[in-house]
Amino acid sequence: MFVVAILSQKGGTGKTTLSLHLAVAAERAGHVAAVIDLDPQASAAGWKDSRPGETPVVVSIPASRLPQALDLARGAGADLVLLDTAPHSSEVALAAAEAADMVLIPCRAGILDLRAIGATARLAKIAGKPAHVVLNAMPPRATNIIADAREAVGVHGLEVAPITIQQRAAYAHALTAGQTAQEYEPDGRAAEEMAQLYAWLRSIMPAEAPTNHRAA
Repeated sequence: MFVVAILSQKGGTGKTTLSLHLAVAAERAGHVAAVIDLDPQASAAGWKDSRPGETPVVVSIPASRLPQALDLARGAGADLVLLDTAPHSSEVALAAAEAADMVLIPCRAGILDLRAIGATARLAKIAGKPAHVVLNAMPPRATNIIADAREAVGVHGLEVAPITIQQRAAYAHALTAGQTAQEYEPDGRAAEEMAQLYAWLRSIMPAEAPTNHRAA
């Protein structure tokens, strides 16, 4: 089982959107995924309540119950567990980072967002876990912006994931309907982005994870 903490000490960066879309991408690839919602607002759990399907599993728990929830996920055969965390809660974020195998930090490319990465980068460093920044809500044809963002992120000793997420209406519309972009527009560009992002994530996971396969 591979555990990914989705962290950002800044609000509005797309943590829940990234968590849910990666979980569905994993399921669509034939793997068993779960999302553990550590945010008191429970946005991920609310999405699950509006969703007719049984998967991916989404559970909302206090951070103090994280070890038990991970044990349950492991016992249930989960391949990938995504920890959706709250902003402005360094204690919970650190607990998630320590429990994870790696950290993903969603971030918009604005200067204020990039400057705010430092606090999250420090948490990943304290936890001793590898961390990558996922640039989110990017404008189209943003080559220069991506280059500037890579430079700004590098100051904190972080790398930027090779797949960036563009600003697309499909993400918001899908979540409102209890879906993800892959389900809302299966042949759309948002679905393609998430498939590529999950493929990249798989490429940096240990070879033995995930191992449980469903019929795709």
